[in-house]
Amino acid sequence: MRRTTTTARRGLAAAALALTLGLTVAACSGDSGADPSASPSASDSSAANAADTAALAQVKVEGDPGTKPTITLPSTPFTVTGVTVRVVDEGTGAEITEGQTLSINEVAVSGTDGSVLGDNYESGPESVVADDKLPPALHDALVGQKVGVRILFAVPAEGGTNVIAADVIDAKDTPPVPARAEGEAVTPPAGLPTVTLDDTGKPSITPISDAAPTSLVVQPLIKGAGAPVTADQTLTVHYTGWLWDGTQFDSSWDRGEPATFSLSGVIPGWTQGLAGQTVGSQVLLVIPPDLGYGEKGSGDTIPPNSTLIFVVDILAAT
Repeated sequence: MRRTTTTARRGLAAAALALTLGLTVAACSGDSGADPSASPSASDSSAANAADTAALAQVKVEGDPGTKPTITLPSTPFTVTGVTVRVVDEGTGAEITEGQTLSINEVAVSGTDGSVLGDNYESGPESVVADDKLPPALHDALVGQKVGVRILFAVPAEGGTNVIAADVIDAKDTPPVPARAEGEAVTPPAGLPTVTLDDTGKPSITPISDAAPTSLVVQPLIKGAGAPVTADQTLTVHYTGWLWDGTQFDSSWDRGEPATFSLSGVIPGWTQGLAGQTVGSQVLLVIPPDLGYGEKGSGDTIPPNSTLIFVVDILAAT
């Protein structure tokens, strides 16, 4: 699951902050569908990059590193043509190396009018892995810097440009992530959808014809031996989601890679259901509409007032 998944809730962290590091990765992953023949020439691209760099240099970032900064745009609307990064203050801690997991506080403003989209200085840092899944400009600005570095970056987004100041407050080696949940099998009680795993660990379900429950159901299927998950952590998971009738609407297994997201930035049924579970566990969630997408539903795949079924493998938590 990327942060664009139907599971994401457009709250403060998911809307304002995931527009930044999280959705920046998706936006720059080459899935735009653009015609390669329409790409600008090398000279045009260089000119655009120079203009973007000059524009970002005019943005003011005020406040001591490590504290919530104030971003002032030179004018609005403020736009760039591609992800543009500037190092505002260099850090003094340990050097950031390839593949480390970074803890980052950030504040985002809209390039349309300079309004603050949100920040996580009080709610807790986001976790980002410094690897080649980041846009090259962000990757190169982080790797080789030191903990405590403050960067400013601008990201073209739907409807305008977002401008973000980010402080790297910690960097740790990223532990290997298992391919599937591992632990002690738990026999679920009767009356729940039956979960079957294939040889890779990918789940499928056999739905039941009973009326959907009206309260959250949290049923571990595999009890992992890791630490309990807290609601402020960032999780790496494999998951599949179904409607109550068994219709699948989303799956990280089908995309071929696990998803990473902040547990504070998902639907309440996920936050309440996964907080307290242990890393390595596989959990069956049955989520009533009021803890899912409610009366509005989500897109074309989740109708209004849908009860949702998820099977979630908790692979890592930071």
